[in-house]
Amino acid sequence: MDRSETEMMLKGYGLTTAEFFYRMPDYKNVLNSFVWQDYDLAPDHPNLFGFIEFWQESIEGQLHSVRFSHRRMLSSGQWRNVVGEFTIH
Repeated sequence: MDRSETEMMLKGYGLTTAEFFYRMPDYKNVLNSFVWQDYDLAPDHPNLFGFIEFWQESIEGQLHSVRFSHRRMLSSGQWRNVVGEFTIH
């Protein structure tokens, strides 16, 4: 079941951005980078670590390092339900 971004943010998800540095087997002296972004739960980051496991099992490029940041987009104190709307002409 796909959840909307708003539902995920209200459940505590935040935007995680990771930069992967890796080397390809044919060019070991070249350090490449790849940027990955997804909504994830801190501090365990199950989506990020799941992607790292996928990378190590399925992609030929050997990981050199991973740098990531996490930012909660919305907290419970910042959101309030507004019932009603006023239209001004």
